Amino acid sequence: MTAPRSVGRVYLFALLGWTFDFYDLVLLGFLMEPVARDLGLSPTERAWLLGVALGASGLGGIAAGALADRVGKRTMLAWTVLVYSLGSLVCGLAPNAWGFVAGRAIVGLGVGGEWAIGHGMLAESVAPARRGRWAAALQSGEPLGVALAAVVGYLVLPRAGWRVVLVASSVTALIALAARRSVHLPDEPASHGASLRTLIGAGVARRMGAAWVLGVLKLGTYWTCYTWLPTFLHREMHQDVARSLTWMLTAQTGQLLGMVAFGIVADKVGRRPAFTAFSLVTACALAPLAFAWRSLPPPLFWAAMFALGFGSGCTAGFGALLAELFPTEVRGTAMGATYNLARAAQLLAPVAVQAAVLRAGLAGGLSVPLVLAMLTASWVWVLPETRGIALPTLGDG
Repeated sequence: MTAPRSVGRVYLFALLGWTFDFYDLVLLGFLMEPVARDLGLSPTERAWLLGVALGASGLGGIAAGALADRVGKRTMLAWTVLVYSLGSLVCGLAPNAWGFVAGRAIVGLGVGGEWAIGHGMLAESVAPARRGRWAAALQSGEPLGVALAAVVGYLVLPRAGWRVVLVASSVTALIALAARRSVHLPDEPASHGASLRTLIGAGVARRMGAAWVLGVLKLGTYWTCYTWLPTFLHREMHQDVARSLTWMLTAQTGQLLGMVAFGIVADKVGRRPAFTAFSLVTACALAPLAFAWRSLPPPLFWAAMFALGFGSGCTAGFGALLAELFPTEVRGTAMGATYNLARAAQLLAPVAVQAAVLRAGLAGGLSVPLVLAMLTASWVWVLPETRGIALPTLGDG
């Protein structure tokens, strides 16, 4: 376990990596219009392009998590940041649509590996009673990344163009160099070599399956909202740049506060009640946006957007929950595979929303995350309650 004096350094490097990881992942949502225009993409091709990085993140998560267990977390943290930075550079220099797709796939590979490594490092460094708070604090890099992408998309893009934005985004590789040189970050390989029978006997496969379904539902709630919300605000609600940016930052402020609150609630009352409560807040925010947005007075619209973000704060629960479900010997592999295969399933999220919008407009589009939020609130009870436990090993029990 990492010495307490190094927890702050572990947190800082993991937070920076995750913030720019998520920034790179969602940036395309803000660049899609000029990218699609310049590369000649159809609406359907746009929807698939949004999902490419999400799909590739599954492969990246499995590979990087397994390698982190074998060669060390610090080494793989550096490599994952380098990979997603390279992907942004490839996108910025892409001569055609296929080149851009390749760049987005590279972004996904790097993004997929970074999450599990950072959360695994932090979970192994902090006290069990406060693990939920620390995990939530790390996950706060998600709304920070979205807010940064919104600022860049709305303010920098019109002045610099999408190619400059993407090339400039690749400088996050400097984080990797700093992480690789740091002697304060853990880099010891986990013991490995456990047989498949041992893993099955320890319940790893069953827990991975149940946790994967939870991830598909919760991440699906998130991605079916945020991959197309910027376009909706601009095209359907006819918001100017300043107002669209305001709406997005309102939701991200809500999510940041929601994540902080989720960590406290999860440590106080448990992981399962916290997931349920925050998912129901999300559903309650989506309902008026889906079915009554035209008649909502501005204060209520602002409140609904804030509540949507606040409820989304339960994504902060995955770091602690997955670390507590899986034994140390395979934690990187199991966390990376579970979370990122759930994120890879979001390849279909933009396509599902696009089909729902074509069939029933905004109400159809937002009904998708509304249903997923309700399912999340129920499914989490399939998993055991893990609040405050010592991190398990294969020798336990």
